[in-house]
Amino acid sequence: MFDSRHIRTFHEVVRAGSYSAAARALGYTQPAITQQMKALERSVGSPLFLRVGRTMRLTEAGETLARHSEVILESISTARQQMESLTRLRAGKVTVCSFPSAGATLVPEALASLAAEHPGIRVELREEEPPESLLRVVRGECDITLAFTYPGLREQVPEELVEIPLLEDQLTVLLPTWHAMARRRAVKLDALADERWIAGCLRCRTNFLHECAELGFAPQIAFTTDDNLVVQSLVAEGLGIAMVPGLVLSFLVHEKVTGRALDPASRRQVSAYVLREHLRVPATARVLDALRRAADRRVGC
Repeated sequence: MFDSRHIRTFHEVVRAGSYSAAARALGYTQPAITQQMKALERSVGSPLFLRVGRTMRLTEAGETLARHSEVILESISTARQQMESLTRLRAGKVTVCSFPSAGATLVPEALASLAAEHPGIRVELREEEPPESLLRVVRGECDITLAFTYPGLREQVPEELVEIPLLEDQLTVLLPTWHAMARRRAVKLDALADERWIAGCLRCRTNFLHECAELGFAPQIAFTTDDNLVVQSLVAEGLGIAMVPGLVLSFLVHEKVTGRALDPASRRQVSAYVLREHLRVPATARVLDALRRAADRRVGC
C-alpha cells in the first residue's frame, strides 16, 4: 500500500514542519516533495495535511500515519540490516540432516572450517537415514541432507532435489583382529559366505543382500543395528562380521576390530541434496562448499 520512500519523506515533513524544510533536509526540490506527498495521499485515500494560513496541520489520517511512520521506518531499517547480514554471511541458519557415518566424519570437519571462515552462520544438525532424509528436505524440515546410494539398486530421488556428489565411499568388512582373513589386505565377499553377519540400516542391508545374491549365497544375519559402535562391539566379541562403509574406519574404537577392503571393490555414492532454490541462499552455499572441501580431503574413501 505504501512506498517506503514516501513514508520517509512524510516523516521528515512532519518533523521539519514544512515541505520546503523537508526538501532542504533530504536534498530534494520542493516540487519533488509535493509530488511524493500527493502520491502518498492517493495511496492512503485521504488528505494528510491541512493548510492554515502559512502553516500546515495534520489531518486525522495524517496524525494516524505519523504515529506509525517512525515504527515503520525502524522496521525497514532493521530488516535491511538483517538482510545485509545474511547476504554478507555475518548471519544465517542452515539445517543439515545426515546419516550417522557422515555425521561423525564429513559434517564435523566441514563445520570446523565453516566456523573459522564464517562464524556468524549457525548450523543445526539432524540425523536420519535415506530415503526419509531426502523427504525431509522436500518437506522443508532441513536445508541440506547428506545421503548415499548404491549403484546396484534402483533408488528414487525426489525430482525437486538437486544432487551434489561428494565422494565414493568404499565398502569394507569389519573383522575381529584374530580372524584368519584379517591378515589379508583385501577379502572376497563369497569367501565369507559361511560367516555370521551383522547387518546395518535397511538401505545398507538391502545392498548387502543384493551383493551376496549376485555371488550366489544368502548370508546368515545374526544381528541388525543402525548403531556403528554396536556393530564394532559385536565384531570385537566375535559374534559376527559386518560389511560397513569406509567412513566408519575413521572412528574405529575397538583394538580388537580391523577393516579390510573388498575384492573386487564395492562402493556407495555419498551426495548432498538440496532444493534448487537453496543453491542461491548464501549461507547454504557456504555450507555446501565446506562439505565439498571436507569430502575432497578424505583421500581413499
